[in-house]
Amino acid sequence: MILIDTHIWIRWLLPNDPLPLSLIDLIETTDSLAVSSISCWEIVMLERFNRIELPLPVDEWLQEALNGSEVNALSINENIAMLAGQLPYHHKDPADRLIIATAIINKIKLISLDSSFKLYQELNDYLIL
Repeated sequence: MILIDTHIWIRWLLPNDPLPLSLIDLIETTDSLAVSSISCWEIVMLERFNRIELPLPVDEWLQEALNGSEVNALSINENIAMLAGQLPYHHKDPADRLIIATAIINKIKLISLDSSFKLYQELNDYLIL
C-alpha cells in the first residue's frame, strides 16, 4: 500500500497540473493506494475557498475519487493523532502532520512533493519524493 499526499491525489485525478510520469506510473501500478481521511477535509476546504476547481460538486467528486479510483481513506486514530502532535515542528500545517503520522503508524510508503516532508527523519524509510 502507498499513501498519497493530498496534492498528489488532486494532481493525479485533475489534468490541470499533471504529475511527473514516473509518479503516475508508480501510483497506477501499485497494489493498493490510500489517502488519510484528512485529505478529504483538505479537498473540501480547498474547494470551499476556491483554491481548486472540481468538475463535480465536492461530495460527488470525493466519492468518485475514492470509489472510482479504488483509493482507501485511512482513518485517523488516537495513535496517529498523538504522533502528529509529537512530531518535530518542521511543518506548520496540521493536516500534513497527520498525513506524515499516518504513514509512520501504518508503516507504509508516502508519496509527496512537499519539500518539508524530507525534514522528518521519522519518514526516512517511507517517503517517496
